[in-house]
Amino acid sequence: MPATPTKLLIVDGHAYAYRAFHAIRKLSSPSGAPTNAIFGFISMLTKMQVLLAPSHRVVVWDGGLDAGRMAAHPEYKSQRPPMPTELEQQITALEGYLEAAGIASFCGEGVEADDWIASLAREHAATLPVVIASSDKDFMQLVNERIGLFNPNDKSEKVWGADDVRAKTGVGPEQLVDWLSLIGDSVDNIPGVAGVGPKTAAELLQQFGSLEKIYGQLAEVKSERLRKNLESARELVQRNQELIRLREHQPPTPLTSLEPREQDTTRLRALYAEWGFRRLHQELSPPPSAPQSTQGVLL
Repeated sequence: MPATPTKLLIVDGHAYAYRAFHAIRKLSSPSGAPTNAIFGFISMLTKMQVLLAPSHRVVVWDGGLDAGRMAAHPEYKSQRPPMPTELEQQITALEGYLEAAGIASFCGEGVEADDWIASLAREHAATLPVVIASSDKDFMQLVNERIGLFNPNDKSEKVWGADDVRAKTGVGPEQLVDWLSLIGDSVDNIPGVAGVGPKTAAELLQQFGSLEKIYGQLAEVKSERLRKNLESARELVQRNQELIRLREHQPPTPLTSLEPREQDTTRLRALYAEWGFRRLHQELSPPPSAPQSTQGVLL
């Protein structure tokens, strides 16, 4: 490990597990248990390690929906289907892999991963640059000169900064909460203002600067229909701000707890053999003269 911290990588665990699960459709262990999410997740994590070279890493998992958001909007994320059973049974295995690999892994009951990730990013950004690995647009509100976003949907594999957020949305990171509050977020079942899409919301914020100023100068909105829609949605928009703004109030986390620990190669070897990951198993195995596992598919 470097003597001086260089970069903290925070991985949105469930987002990458889902991505891996859907990217690799058919893969199972010698016993027949599904392993597609496990293999894909490990591959993605390894690739990020090579591309980003972080000195510190942590994977954060969802611990349930935030009680405050549910009280404000009982339909919050209610349209989401349950996690596929074949994926759910692989999450525990992934947590075991991370422990054996010496990578920090957090999950707090009743704490959404987004909020914990936001807390970690803000807490440690003053000490070292932070990269958040996720395709969730909510994280764009955190982007600044010390916090970047690694979006797996971006084939350029660059770390997004404020200019990339502006290019994507038409507004700066500091306006992202207001922008999403106007347009809503179908992924989280948050309705927006009628007739206000991404372009209109960006134009309003470019003109007025913030939601507070839009409502303070509502008479200056040229379209009568838009003025009426904004006025009728005033309370909805204010509620949306509270739903969308990430809650950075998790307990402090020492940076030392995010340092890579020594791998438990014995446990990793056993896991790779159980899952049938022969290539990964062989990379950890003793010299060829020692007995080797020959079970499993070649990966």
